[in-house]
Amino acid sequence: MPQYFLSLPHDSNEEPTMENMDPAELQQVMAEVGAFNTALMEAGSFVTAGGLQPPSTAKTVDYSGDSPVVTPGPFVKADEYLGGFWIIKAENDDVAIEWTKQASRALRSRVEVRALQEEPA
Repeated sequence: MPQYFLSLPHDSNEEPTMENMDPAELQQVMAEVGAFNTALMEAGSFVTAGGLQPPSTAKTVDYSGDSPVVTPGPFVKADEYLGGFWIIKAENDDVAIEWTKQASRALRSRVEVRALQEEPA
């Protein structure tokens, strides 16, 4: 079954974390995300999910030359960054989009969905 990457964009001018959210709002969002994750699991569609620390905590590793180079910070400067993700299984794009609508509603945020590449036959 195809797998899909659901990604959560965040504005780079902010670095929102759960610690910065209003506790009541965080509790409600976490409950809704928990219900969404449970629905994914019950449907056999959940693969994995996670929230990411802000880009300011990133390290970029480049070992394309003779020795590795580790640089503090993200590898790309952008207006938005990846704040979290799900990897789900879905029969097709339409089913993946339906799951993505539910994720967006639970988070009260935009969510991008893309199919993972599959190995050529």
